[in-house]
Amino acid sequence: MLGRTLREVSAALKQGQITPTELCQKCLSLIKKTKFLNAYITVSEEVALKQAEESEKRYKKDHSLGYLDGIPVAVKDNFSTSGIETTCASNMLKGYVPPYNATVVQKLLDQGALLMGKTNLDEFAMGSGSTDGVFGPVKNPWSYSKQYREKRKQKLHGENEDSHWLITGGSSGGSAAAVSAFTCFAALGSDTGGSTRNPAANCGVVGLKPSYGLVSRHGLIPLVNSMDVPGIFTRCVDDAAIVLGILAGHDPKDSTTIQDPIKPFMLPNLTDVSKLCIGIPKEYLVPELSSEVQSLWFKAANLFESGGAKVIEVSLPHTSYSSVCYQVLCTSEVASNMARFDGLEYGHRCDIDVSTEAMYAATRQEGFNDVVKGRILAGNFFLLKENYENYFIKAQKVRRLIANDFVNVFNSGVDVLLTPTILSEAIPYVEFIKEDNRTRSAQNDIFTQAVNMAGLPAVSVPVALSEQGLPLGLQFIGRAFCDQQLLTIAKWFEKQVQFPVIQLQELIDDHQSFKMKS
Repeated sequence: MLGRTLREVSAALKQGQITPTELCQKCLSLIKKTKFLNAYITVSEEVALKQAEESEKRYKKDHSLGYLDGIPVAVKDNFSTSGIETTCASNMLKGYVPPYNATVVQKLLDQGALLMGKTNLDEFAMGSGSTDGVFGPVKNPWSYSKQYREKRKQKLHGENEDSHWLITGGSSGGSAAAVSAFTCFAALGSDTGGSTRNPAANCGVVGLKPSYGLVSRHGLIPLVNSMDVPGIFTRCVDDAAIVLGILAGHDPKDSTTIQDPIKPFMLPNLTDVSKLCIGIPKEYLVPELSSEVQSLWFKAANLFESGGAKVIEVSLPHTSYSSVCYQVLCTSEVASNMARFDGLEYGHRCDIDVSTEAMYAATRQEGFNDVVKGRILAGNFFLLKENYENYFIKAQKVRRLIANDFVNVFNSGVDVLLTPTILSEAIPYVEFIKEDNRTRSAQNDIFTQAVNMAGLPAVSVPVALSEQGLPLGLQFIGRAFCDQQLLTIAKWFEKQVQFPVIQLQELIDDHQSFKMKS
């Protein structure tokens, strides 16, 4: 039951094959069994069971609220949840309980979804590994999959099996791991430079970054207001479309959301791709790209070609400036956003009471980790009066050029772009931490962050397993607000590639017996 799609589970609930409470308990039990993955910061067991009870009453009366009624979901811990601690994986917000729900969380609850808990992340969503939060790193469920372990056994001779666990990618690694390990059917992440698509690719799930302005940011604790978008994790494209249909639409509390009414996102079954034009950006063929991902990318292009689609090489000429431009704009907005954490109104406050200034300084010194402090310092440097024109304003102009590159490509008749999501398969934690957060983020956001600067929709779809038995994903990028077309094409592709299901049963049994012995 836990491996089924939203539609299937929803049908099973309607037919009484399973009750919301049973489903909730199955997921809670799996959350406990997979606790070592560190996917959740807070498990809201009582809340979820109470919601399941309410859902059950509705099903008994035949009053189901829709596809999500009685369905377990998880939420990244940078979305405000009323009455449930929201930490952003930082000491700065440990113990902070918001008085309201983020709009997207409220929309899920209004549809009868069961909130299983809040998921782990990099502190304040700054990172690409989910390794830099105060609650420790998230482990990729595929580290323990049968597929990966069998491949590793052939290579391993007496090495410590457990020291080689893999990262989930980030910053929404907890949500990706939660969906991948079957502890929920869908999860919310956020995506500022790739934070939903990157972990989706590493964990073998679907990660959708909607168009900027399609989904409300109210209650998402901001990182970079002009780029942040709530992201969606599911195990198939259709499920992502269902969740998007529920979340999308105007919100009076977020002035950047679109005004037009939104129709539900029902995806047609595309049978003919011959009228499509798929663009392959030549600048994305970088030397750092692993040969496996590269060959998969070209195979995917051939798949469209053999289906009759037109596949053309396109150019996004300003790609090489994208990373530097993103760093300037991102850190500048971060510096501005982080100013609100001053120890006065909410969150951590130090004990120093010599003066207000001393209290501010000590609070921020204790509350933020080095990554966050580093980004605040950089951002404030770019925003200094003598630097503002040379850095911030110049980066805004380059951002416009990058956005125009995409506009030009889509105006030339291209329907979607097909690119890698990340450079390679998931890597072991011990490898990942050899480089610092900033270096890793710059490396890992290479194919994803330009999309945020341009405000476009993009989705990472799991395609195949690498030679090591690990998931590899590819990214589709669509025109602004053509999210439905993007997902329709991604759904066709998903059907062609038939990505294998993660085999985790042994993992859970192993860890149970291991715990009992110890």
